[in-house]
Amino acid sequence: MYFIDRYDAAMKLTRHLRRYKKEDGVILAVPRGGVPIGYYLARRLDFPLDLLMTKKLGHPNDEEYAIGAVGLEDSIIDEADDLPEDYIEQGIARIRQQLAQRYKEFMGEKKPVDIQGKIVIVVDDGVATGRTILATLKMLRNKQPGKLVVAVPVASREAAERIRREVDDFICLYAPSPFFGVGRFYRDFSQVEDKEVMMLLKELNAKGHAA
Repeated sequence: MYFIDRYDAAMKLTRHLRRYKKEDGVILAVPRGGVPIGYYLARRLDFPLDLLMTKKLGHPNDEEYAIGAVGLEDSIIDEADDLPEDYIEQGIARIRQQLAQRYKEFMGEKKPVDIQGKIVIVVDDGVATGRTILATLKMLRNKQPGKLVVAVPVASREAAERIRREVDDFICLYAPSPFFGVGRFYRDFSQVEDKEVMMLLKELNAKGHAA
């Protein structure tokens, strides 16, 4: 399966999410690629849209290998890696500062939405390894959402299987194996710029859909 662009992928995802339309929910989009998808879903489901600000903490010997994830308020670190406390503490502080700055750039003075008791739909344009999102889901679960949902157009089969075990509902339109990268499944996978994110959030805010 291939998608024309992120909006086409979002339109296809909507068909599987209609049952949540009348619920008390929120969409958390992973910036920046998940925002166009979150924008479309927020309008169709009449949900507010907030940004899911998390970033992986990489291993000191391999930055691409995630040993955990850091959010604006929480962090989840894989203790099995047995790394120095200083490295972890400094990494968390550095990433959290970066995330807070980025959130303010996009959302201004707004505070992250309270998800307790709500239907929480996490969206992105695709998932490769899934290590970061799995850690992120653990952080979200600690905030006691009413239901935790992940909706993505495409994911590797391995990531899809692992995510499915951690959420209440998992919607993935395509989980191929072998997996050669998210961008391979889009005709147009142009980078989403900050300007587009701000424009979409501004439009949602005007329509009352921004968190």
